[in-house]
Amino acid sequence: MTVGVIDYGAGNLRSVCNTLGSLGADFRLVGGPGDLEAVDTVIFPGVGAFGDCSDNLVGRGLMEPLRAWISADKPFLGICIGFQMLFESSTESPGAPGLGALAGEVVRFPDQRGLKVPHMGWNQLDISHPDDPAWSGLGESPYFYFVHSFFPQPADPSIVASTTRYGSPFTSSVRRGKLLATQFHPEKSQAAGSRLIGNFLATP
Repeated sequence: MTVGVIDYGAGNLRSVCNTLGSLGADFRLVGGPGDLEAVDTVIFPGVGAFGDCSDNLVGRGLMEPLRAWISADKPFLGICIGFQMLFESSTESPGAPGLGALAGEVVRFPDQRGLKVPHMGWNQLDISHPDDPAWSGLGESPYFYFVHSFFPQPADPSIVASTTRYGSPFTSSVRRGKLLATQFHPEKSQAAGSRLIGNFLATP
């Protein structure tokens, strides 16, 4: 199995690649549509603004191929902006299209007294389906590392794989078929994150 790491011109590629290397995974960067033909699994990591990411995907010819990949239910792991891009739009960048693979909008944390934005640091997950192999070996309420000011609001509650409380609960991961996506950064979450990525890669 070969893992393709989406390179859209920005994002935290090094940490993801280091984690994949530590897991003994065969991986390569995907910077254009032709690169997808050589991989079996896609990981879309990253940091940055929704609009910039959208522009870069379009500019590299990756928007439509990624939509087709997800539509075919091929293995896909989205991380942070790679999670947010699965949705239709974001209040961060009005008018910028997401992949639209999942219905819903990405919104900013509301202003609440005592709530610092961005949400940064370790926080706990409330897992919706603990029997999902993705969470194997992670316990009932694992901690992962977050850095973000925006988060998706899925229109379909059945895809919510976990929530996390920051002021109010928000969707911290989703699962649909072979698609898994997280607002937290598993590649920055030490042993728990490595376990999650390993679980994802091991799931048929």
